Amino acid sequence: MEVRVLRYFLAIAREENMTRAAERLHISQPSLSKEIKKLEDELGHELFIRTNKNMRLNDEGMLLRKRAEDIIAMVDKTAEEFSQLNNIIGGEVRIGCAESYLIKHLARSVKSFKEKYLGFRFHIFSGDTEPVAERLDRGLLDLAVIVEPPNLSKYNYLTIPGSDKWGVVMRRDSRLAEKSEITFEDLYGLPLFCSEQSIKVDFPRWCGEDMDKLNFAGTFNLAYNGSVFVKEGIGYLLTFEHLIDTSEESGLCFRPISPVLETDMYIIWKKYQVFSPIAELFVKHLRSEYS
Repeated sequence: MEVRVLRYFLAIAREENMTRAAERLHISQPSLSKEIKKLEDELGHELFIRTNKNMRLNDEGMLLRKRAEDIIAMVDKTAEEFSQLNNIIGGEVRIGCAESYLIKHLARSVKSFKEKYLGFRFHIFSGDTEPVAERLDRGLLDLAVIVEPPNLSKYNYLTIPGSDKWGVVMRRDSRLAEKSEITFEDLYGLPLFCSEQSIKVDFPRWCGEDMDKLNFAGTFNLAYNGSVFVKEGIGYLLTFEHLIDTSEESGLCFRPISPVLETDMYIIWKKYQVFSPIAELFVKHLRSEYS
């Protein structure tokens, strides 16, 4: 199974059309069709549902797409790392980040590092701790920024200064907006939104065995999307302070929860990880700022 052919396969999966994929790849359609047929023969399975107008992935094709995307991402990342071995003035670093106001510290570190290494380029993948850590474990990221204590058997870590304070984002015309802080009892019976991670990790710390008394009506892994639902009057968003625009014009407001619930933030990387030269320098830079 050649990497080149996997790129062909992904192009067809995206275009859902052999002719358009061939044009994008700058090869002839018969050549592309032949390569895909060879790939299907090698795997012993057809990968597409073929019609006169398009080609859609079948179940086997969906499985290969996920694997192929990971393989191509790893190949490209490895090629980047080797291209950087003799290039200390710059290079690529890939970082996974949870949503947090504290990301400002990482942004400041990137800014100061980039002033010294002008060719430094960074790529940010955003998500909850679980998908971010998964991509780190698979080697698709160099570093991750997470909002729960790291597994010390797997990762080295640095603690980012400060902590995130939890609260409720609501419409300004909500009856709860009159309160300066929100208690557990205030939330009884209300439709609540937050991330799946916070339901599993954070709010059990706040309300313990009473978790089942809260009505989690939906989950979001990006707070902004949750705030749109709040603005439409569908429910209340449990999230960190400073993530959502709560200016007068927004129609929303933030109220902290009581008792106070706070979450720390960590920069992690795999133990014994071999970094590219620029990533190694960036980690040293972070250590000098946060250790």
